[in-house]
Amino acid sequence: MYDVIVVGGGPAGMTAALYAQRNGKQALVIEKNGFGGQITHSPKVENYPGILTMSGNEFADKMLDQILKQGAEIEFENVTSVESEEHCKKVYTEEGSVYETKTVILATGVKHRMLGLPGENELVGEGISFCAVCDGDFYKGLTVCVAGGGNSALQEAILLSEKCKEVIMLQDLPRFTGEEKLQEVLFSRPNVRSYTGVRIEELLAVDGALQGVRISGENGTQDISCDGLFVAIGLIPENDAFRGLAELNDYGYFNSDEQCLTKTPGIYAAGDCRSKNVRQLTTAVADGAQAALAACRYIDTAC
Repeated sequence: MYDVIVVGGGPAGMTAALYAQRNGKQALVIEKNGFGGQITHSPKVENYPGILTMSGNEFADKMLDQILKQGAEIEFENVTSVESEEHCKKVYTEEGSVYETKTVILATGVKHRMLGLPGENELVGEGISFCAVCDGDFYKGLTVCVAGGGNSALQEAILLSEKCKEVIMLQDLPRFTGEEKLQEVLFSRPNVRSYTGVRIEELLAVDGALQGVRISGENGTQDISCDGLFVAIGLIPENDAFRGLAELNDYGYFNSDEQCLTKTPGIYAAGDCRSKNVRQLTTAVADGAQAALAACRYIDTAC
């Protein structure tokens, strides 16, 4: 039986494993895709304390190497459910495995809603980004498009408008749906222009790098040149399989606060998958530490 099983191998999950191992607990991290989560989409990480610059993949590799050297175990499987019993949790995977543990940390992360266009995945990190705080500096003095029209898209665009030569908003609805105040701030800036009622039909790339987008609407089809495209059309949490153990809010995120507790003793939620105002690398690792320490206290006092 493990002391801690972490579901998800992003920064929150790996930090949880690190803190568990450092506290003398045996941790298993189960990841269904690849370790690192969304940070692996960032070509450079420059906003993490103590690191001047590093690619997201390098950061993830170093975290994985660190937890392995601390003695954590890993498995590449897809967790489908968790059962909570009085002194034991059972973790079931799609591959047919059943793991027993004293505590579970759900660090399932989120995935960005994509446009669904050919070549999109290949252009992530080569012109397509999702986070202005993370990647905005790479586009100083350049032209970028922002896909979306809600609060997240408007906030991203406001940040980008402070750095970029031009910000072009592309909204597929007839109007922007974000807060009026955000719209006032954004569209008062001279380097911002917008299109509504348009769809991005094609990504224009040369030698594997984004050069522009093709849009269509009532006025026909046109090509827009840009150096980058920030996609801000929503995030998708993958928490439904665990709704019996942890409450979900209206958007599907674990309804847990900074303590990372859930309604089920011994089960914790950490990282982007939980309800929070800021989703950044630093907040993810903070959650991982908080959840792991809470799990260790639970093991020491209740198990």
